[in-house]
Amino acid sequence: MRKVKRSIILLTVSAMIGVLSACGGSSNGNAGAGSPTASSTSSPEASPGGAAEKQVKISLFQSKVEIAEPLEALAEKYKEETGNEVEVWGSAGDAYATQLQAKLTAGEGPTVFSVATGEEAEKFKSYFADLSNEDYAKNIAPDMALKDGDKVVGVPYGVEGFGLVYNKSLVDPQQMTDLASFTQLLEKFKAEGKNGISLSQEAYFLIGHIMNTPFALQADPQDFIAKLNNGEVKMADTKEFQEFARFLEAIRANAENPLEVKYDTQMGDFAVGETAMVHQGNWSYGMLADFGDLGFDIGMTALPLSGNDKIAVGVASNWVVNAKASADQIKAANAFLNWMFTSETGKNAIVNEFKFIPAMTNIEAENLDPLSQAVYEATNSGETIPWAMNYFPQGIIVNDLAPAAQEFFLNKDMTGEQFLANLDAAWAKGAK
Repeated sequence: MRKVKRSIILLTVSAMIGVLSACGGSSNGNAGAGSPTASSTSSPEASPGGAAEKQVKISLFQSKVEIAEPLEALAEKYKEETGNEVEVWGSAGDAYATQLQAKLTAGEGPTVFSVATGEEAEKFKSYFADLSNEDYAKNIAPDMALKDGDKVVGVPYGVEGFGLVYNKSLVDPQQMTDLASFTQLLEKFKAEGKNGISLSQEAYFLIGHIMNTPFALQADPQDFIAKLNNGEVKMADTKEFQEFARFLEAIRANAENPLEVKYDTQMGDFAVGETAMVHQGNWSYGMLADFGDLGFDIGMTALPLSGNDKIAVGVASNWVVNAKASADQIKAANAFLNWMFTSETGKNAIVNEFKFIPAMTNIEAENLDPLSQAVYEATNSGETIPWAMNYFPQGIIVNDLAPAAQEFFLNKDMTGEQFLANLDAAWAKGAK
């Protein structure tokens, strides 16, 4: 019997907003119930009472409503500690990109601003200053910097990750390393009357996130996506997608139909031990925490597609410096970012006030929840696959790929080959 709490429904709304916005431009970072603690590994540029260099006043504009207040508080602390001023402009929420474009076009842009990884970053890249030689940029975790060619142009807010969230009392990842062992495990759970893996009906949880894996395993995911957009390659002709289709065939044959499962039910069934694995991210821990002590440990492991053993970790938003600001403003912007990423005050705000999983090697975090800890460790070790989905055509997951996946799970006779043909057709439509 399912024991989904009513309160979880409310949590679903906020969690979904966070997840979907993460894929499209903003995120809520660490959703864990624990209270992370920043630890020091480097010294700040300026400290209370220290002789910080006087800088010109700068402005800052960013997309995340959730950190608007703590960011303003941080700016006040920056002024107290260094005497320098940062004017934090009001967060614009969903209208952020439109307002940012208008301000930059009018020559009234902020000195520091945020951009989402992917299409938004491409759109604004002519405004990005080169941060490659800044001290704080040297601490960005492997493969997490926003780059334009070889230049570092953006510093990540924080990271999020997803993969197979599993019940450690039921699943040993060492026994699930390829399609054959994955399928055998699902068949075993089915025979025992337990659901081996759960997807859910929401577009990103049905197809968007799990489909990231075959893209991320391409030698150059962005190049593959560009060729897919131009009709130069097909998923049906690519071996990683051919195996991906067989993974979904195994899920359809042995697990509960995801079209009959909502996110709250998915997490509720996992929390009470009725489901062994869910394809989810670190943000889902907030829902699990609502159940209190689960009675078992949880972890996050990779979807073992083509032998993959890495979870997907990505950056939703990045800090950039406006290259068209004055030289003094650019200098002041870098001074502020250096202070934020190296001072005790700044590091504490990133972890404890913004609730981000740090994407900087000089910022340690303690007391993270198990899923955030897995993402944090993978980030610092560099053992990750990218969020290739950040480069998908805008809206294609919800408008085109999800309907194709729904048809696959509704039609038990549809083969994996036919599913891939439908995905190729859906992509061609969505990429126009």
